[in-house]
Amino acid sequence: MATGIRLNQTLTSFIEQQQLFFVATADVDGRVNVSPKGMNTLRVANDTTIRWLNLSGSGNETAAHVRATGRMTLMFCAFEGNAMILRVYGLAKVYHPYDISWPERIAEFPDIAGSRQVFELAVDLVQTSCGTGVPVMAFQSDRADRELVPFYEEMGEEGVKDYWQRKNQVTVDGKPTGIFDGS
Repeated sequence: MATGIRLNQTLTSFIEQQQLFFVATADVDGRVNVSPKGMNTLRVANDTTIRWLNLSGSGNETAAHVRATGRMTLMFCAFEGNAMILRVYGLAKVYHPYDISWPERIAEFPDIAGSRQVFELAVDLVQTSCGTGVPVMAFQSDRADRELVPFYEEMGEEGVKDYWQRKNQVTVDGKPTGIFDGS
């Protein structure tokens, strides 16, 4: 196991090769959330900053947890090639479409229907482990291209906002996510 406070070129390259990553967050109380993420939604800005585009989903735990504590862990697993698990720890910020800096934040990502937030992680710990318990699996395709994205494209912008109103304002623990106005 190797530990450090920065991403080096080898780790950055490893991140950029992964089709899937996991995001873990928690508030000071309540449930811990772990979510799988994929598509072309993650950017390593530099050796201590990672940004990722969060798409709409049935919940919005990550936004509420980041608002409350800022704590976030990203985990990457090698499902192909040499075994490795990489965990990146730090404090995150969340940016919503109503934020003044939204146009700048969203500009580095593709235009994807249902784009909900951009998270920026300030890395304060990087840790690798062997990963030999992770199965070898071949990537076939992104479900999001044929299921998730068309779902939100069909809704249209107003339909997505209505969906957020119904599904994304509070967590399963009843905590506010700030999806509309920071409240």
